[in-house]
Amino acid sequence: MARIDEISGRQRGIISRAQAFRAGLSPDKVRNLLESGRWQRLYPGVYATFSGEVRRPAMRWAAVLSAGPGALLSHRSAAEELGLAEHEDGHDAIHVLIPADRHIRRASGIVVHRGTRSAARRHPARLPPQTRVEDTVLDLASAATEEEEAMRWIAAACGRRLTTPARLARALHDRPRLLRRRRLAELLAEADAGCASVLEWRYLRAVERAHGLPAAVRQQRRPRRGGYWYDDVYYLDHGVRVELDGQAAHPAERRWRDFRRDNAAAQSGEVVLRYGAADVSATPCAVAEQVAEVLRSRGWRGEMKRCRQMCGKGRW
Repeated sequence: MARIDEISGRQRGIISRAQAFRAGLSPDKVRNLLESGRWQRLYPGVYATFSGEVRRPAMRWAAVLSAGPGALLSHRSAAEELGLAEHEDGHDAIHVLIPADRHIRRASGIVVHRGTRSAARRHPARLPPQTRVEDTVLDLASAATEEEEAMRWIAAACGRRLTTPARLARALHDRPRLLRRRRLAELLAEADAGCASVLEWRYLRAVERAHGLPAAVRQQRRPRRGGYWYDDVYYLDHGVRVELDGQAAHPAERRWRDFRRDNAAAQSGEVVLRYGAADVSATPCAVAEQVAEVLRSRGWRGEMKRCRQMCGKGRW
C-alpha cells in the first residue's frame, strides 16, 4: 500500500480507481476496502482513502479526478485554493473546467464549464490542477452580478500580490469571447491607474468622475522615517489629499499612524480629507461638494457637475 499512500498523500487522501489499479490494487481489493469502511466512495471511480469526514479541500481533489483528463478547478473553487474565497453557505458546488470537446456524466455537487484552449489556462505548478490566477479572476469577474463585485475580485487578487492589472489585461486580451470583456478592460485600466480597493474605485467613479472633479494622482508615494506613505488620492496641483478608509474601527497604532500622516501633510501646507465607505457609498454628492469646495479654496477654477441619479454607476 506504500504506492497508494504516496499517491493519496499528494491528493489530500483522494485517489481514483484508475490510479489504484495502476498502483497494483486489484478490483477485489478495492471492493474490500470500500465494503469494510476503510475507504469511501465519493464519486463513481473516486475514493477517499480514509473514514470519517471529507473536508472541502479533499472534495475539490475528488471533483477534479471525477471530471477526468484535462479537468481543472475553476471559478470560485480555484479561488478557494488561492485563498481568495472561503467556502460559504450557498457556494457548496465545486466548479471544474474541461476541454470543450469532452462530455462527462453529471455528478452531484459539481458544476462543469467547458472551454477551448483549456490546457493553456492551467496553472503550471499548483495542485490540484486549476486555472491560472489571471483566468480565475477573469472568470469570477465576468460572472459577477454587479460591477462592484467584479472590481472586488480584481482588487483582492492584486492586493494580495497574486497578480497585477497588467497581467490580467494580457490574459483578457487572449480571451476575446469572454462575457463583459469591454467592461472588464475598463475596470482593469482603473485598477492599473491606482485604484487599490473597491472603495478607491467607488470614489473615482461616484465622486471624482461623476461630478467633474480634476483627475487625481493615486497611490502617490511619500517618504517618511523608516519607509514610505502611499496617498489614496492626491490632487497634486492643489495640495489636497483624500484618504479613504473602509474599516469601521481601527487599532490604536493605526489611528496614530493616520494622525502622524495628517500632521506631516499639514506641516507641508497641505489639506487632508478623510472619508469612510459609508460616506462614499451613501452620500457621494456631499463628498464631491466638500472636495470641490476645498479644491476651489486652493486655486481650482473648474466647475463641479451635478451628477446623474446613479452617481457614476455604469451598466453591467
